[in-house]
Amino acid sequence: MSTVSSISSSTASGNSPDSVTNQQQTLTQNNFLQLLVSQMENQDPLDPQSDTQMAAEMAQFTSLQQTSAMSSSLSMMQANSLVGSTVNVQVDSKTTASGVVSGVAMESGTPEVLVNGTPYTLSQVTSITPPAAQTATTQTSTAQ
Repeated sequence: MSTVSSISSSTASGNSPDSVTNQQQTLTQNNFLQLLVSQMENQDPLDPQSDTQMAAEMAQFTSLQQTSAMSSSLSMMQANSLVGSTVNVQVDSKTTASGVVSGVAMESGTPEVLVNGTPYTLSQVTSITPPAAQTATTQTSTAQ
């Protein structure tokens, strides 16, 4: 007869190495390629994945990558449109700040507006006051 040893569990104490606490996970291109290679290494040689299905997965990933790049570009355009505007930002749950947006910086793929020399994400902006409209002066010349 075989003997089965008991397995102790530490989930009751909450110290499980695979427990997730407020972690935000996103798949990157490297994750996708790792999954693709793993799938190819472990597929059944007598019943391989069809090349059309593989092409469809690649097209789907390319589309996702382009959508992500477009989203990043739109966020950058939105941040750039705030330059010169007066904004109110939520620093933390109890503190707000106000100032003119002097520039935009890209920090780890996320645009940040510079207000009073401090960078803030777009999600921290609570209100926007556009810059005062500048009146165009026209100069007329008299023909002699």
